[in-house]
Amino acid sequence: MDVIIYHNPRCSKSRLALEIIRNKKIEPKVIEYLKAGFSKEDIKKIINKLNLDIMAIMRPKDAKKIGLELNTMSEKELIEAIIDQPSLIERPIIIKGKKAIIARPPEKVLEII
Repeated sequence: MDVIIYHNPRCSKSRLALEIIRNKKIEPKVIEYLKAGFSKEDIKKIINKLNLDIMAIMRPKDAKKIGLELNTMSEKELIEAIIDQPSLIERPIIIKGKKAIIARPPEKVLEII
């Protein structure tokens, strides 16, 4: 079963999670989401697989830096914010089959692979 990692190569946690996956002899599909971006469908699939509310994948400190008040925004507005600013999501997100996790700490990736 394929493993997908939404990866930010500048993030130490994301790099470590990718290293853990590769150390298990798994070559994941690496999506550098800051370059690739997200579609509305991508975000909805990720949230569904995580089985979490959209707020769980948001980085509140980063949102505040750009003047967003996440608590006052609708789900639709939050999705649009992620599409506009992919850096607003927690990282890394790992998907395998119908499940996904936010690998924070990176060792959490072991729960899914």
